[in-house]
Amino acid sequence: MGLADAPRGKTVERRGRTAKPPPDGSRPLPGWRRYWPMYTAVSPFFILFAVFGVFPVGFSIYLSFMSWDGIGETRSIGWENYAYLVTDSDFWQSIGNTLVIWILSTVPMVFLALVIAYALHTAVRFKAFYRVAYFAPNITSIVAMTLVLGSVFSDSSGLLNSALRAIDSGEVGWLSDPWAMKVSVAAITIWRWVGYNAIICLAGLQAISSDVFEAAKVDGADNRQTFFRITIPMLRPVILFVAVTSTIGGLQLFTEPQVLFPVDDNGNVGGPGGEATTIVLYLYQQAFVFNRFGYGAAVGWALFLLIAVFSVINWRLIGGRDEDAIGTGKRKGKSRAR
Repeated sequence: MGLADAPRGKTVERRGRTAKPPPDGSRPLPGWRRYWPMYTAVSPFFILFAVFGVFPVGFSIYLSFMSWDGIGETRSIGWENYAYLVTDSDFWQSIGNTLVIWILSTVPMVFLALVIAYALHTAVRFKAFYRVAYFAPNITSIVAMTLVLGSVFSDSSGLLNSALRAIDSGEVGWLSDPWAMKVSVAAITIWRWVGYNAIICLAGLQAISSDVFEAAKVDGADNRQTFFRITIPMLRPVILFVAVTSTIGGLQLFTEPQVLFPVDDNGNVGGPGGEATTIVLYLYQQAFVFNRFGYGAAVGWALFLLIAVFSVINWRLIGGRDEDAIGTGKRKGKSRAR
């Protein structure tokens, strides 16, 4: 007799199943103790993350309010490091240099990555070869690559100035002129990262259905119209990822200017006049050359805030439009329904 057949006013007793005891006669562990083996298995990750991730972040916050040379005792100085940061002309120069190099490298790099990805996507032959060729600079040692390209940009015997002399054109101080120094660093950055970003954009292109491009071709759209009217809008999430990661990498630029313009005997970095000193290079100078670890930690947190601001700006300019468009569409749909 089922529940539907049971007479009213009478309760139907259900017989529960009795759990079978374990074969060895032991009882299961109560509460959280039964999950202890799993917690033990994943604990190495959390221990390493706490030691090499959480602790350095917390210690840098603590250190930014201290004066410490790395050997002696720490001395609490309150907000003095941040107060000095606001009035430090060298710090503001490093911000200006970083932003100029970021503009010279990131904007062309993202555009070139899109063009290269589109060319690889539409190519018929040798796709695998070109993918490897464009990605190869990213897996090359950045120090070795910068040393080789540094000889290309050398003022006296560089390949570029040799080519300019061959065509009777004036030489350029690639490693001495303020603007040319920034262009040199930006060029090396583009050469290293454009292939990596192109592969990411190519993956986004391959995720787009081929029916979309075939429909555009049937409608009479040429390659330029397809690229700007279909490819770019549908790749907006990928472009946002590339823009944000390129912004973070550009604001954290260190190896290229550090290898091109080594620290001199007086502790100066960034070449003549510090014109290629980036924020991270300035942090390195203050902390590890001048042994001002507290002030270096304050510079690091200023860099964190700068990266957060620019990441939000990128998200609003590129990613926010999708939500605005979706919201507009919903509002229009509601108005039409009314």
